[in-house]
Amino acid sequence: MLESTKRPIYLDYHATTPVDPRVAQKMLHYMTEEFGNASSTDHEYGDRAESAVKQAAKNVADLIGASPREIIWTSGATESINLAIQGCLSPSLQKPHRIALLPLEHKAVLDTCRALEQRGWAELIYLRVDSKGKLDLDHLEQVCAEGVDLLCVMAANNEIGNIYPIQAIGQIAQRYNAQFLCDASQAVGKIPLQFESWGITYLAISAHKLYGPKGVGALVVRKGHHLEPLMFGGGHQKGMRSGTLNVPGIVGLGEACRLRSLEMEEDERAISLQRDKLQQLLLEKIPNLVVSGDEDHRLAGNLHISVPGIPNSAVIARIRHQLAISTGSACSSGVPSPSHVLQALRLPEDIVDGALRIGLGKFTTDEEISIAAEILDDAITQVQQALYAIS
Repeated sequence: MLESTKRPIYLDYHATTPVDPRVAQKMLHYMTEEFGNASSTDHEYGDRAESAVKQAAKNVADLIGASPREIIWTSGATESINLAIQGCLSPSLQKPHRIALLPLEHKAVLDTCRALEQRGWAELIYLRVDSKGKLDLDHLEQVCAEGVDLLCVMAANNEIGNIYPIQAIGQIAQRYNAQFLCDASQAVGKIPLQFESWGITYLAISAHKLYGPKGVGALVVRKGHHLEPLMFGGGHQKGMRSGTLNVPGIVGLGEACRLRSLEMEEDERAISLQRDKLQQLLLEKIPNLVVSGDEDHRLAGNLHISVPGIPNSAVIARIRHQLAISTGSACSSGVPSPSHVLQALRLPEDIVDGALRIGLGKFTTDEEISIAAEILDDAITQVQQALYAIS
């Protein structure tokens, strides 16, 4: 058995990413030196903070093909999603709003939509996917043709890593005059996105998924659309999101986006090669390994695996001090119910129960990939032997 290293190898980049040291350094400056309130326009401290926020908005907009004026700062993608869904649908209609959504969406989308459904404000239509998580575009168009008030499709899935054809989906949404919310928290800084030209109405971002800080994000709102606020108190950000702006966090998100604009293509190419190497090593060591999701259209750093008959909890128990991976979404890990994503794919129960999500990132090394493969192989072998001994 391999000896534990001082710190586990980190391969849970879908849950969160380490802050890029360059981002942290810039944030520190706005915590200790340029600490002004961006709304305090009567002196230079406020002016410089406001200027930094404007530059951050430009950096975010440049990365995703939007206008800086379309950026609304939030605490993260969960708030962004809630603001978009609850803010764009008026509860005063005589009949419920029709919301079409991917059944693989993050809980921030699913739970918000279901809460509106329980209040009688929304009717939910779930879009069809196959066993690989691929979206049925013909069914999506049929649903939109029948009339929907809001369409929710994520850019990339947080468990199986599938990348969805957002440009084609946006064209369908525009054709039928449907508002289109895209949760892009797993995609921004990893794949190209074009907010304006792809017909997206609302796009959600979280800084901590792209080497920025936790607790800050953005909602990109297409020009001409207004959202009813979730909270009140100052009418900041065009009346859509009140509260003092988190200037250091916003600066961090902006800097993270600027760096991804420069480095994304090269980084993701290298990460994809590492992921492929890890997958190959595991398949060689574990012949009955199952890889879930759409292998032809997935995030570079995603590897979602199962070994039928091997419970993921038993594997995690053996590796948690050596290797940081997860059994699913960080927002749902620890919840006893199986992954809603894998259930929506209608996978066999033994594959669902054995699911392990591996996420690589820009700081992952080739050496870590080789060691991780050995750790996983060792742990799975131990579990197999233990199960055989008691059978």
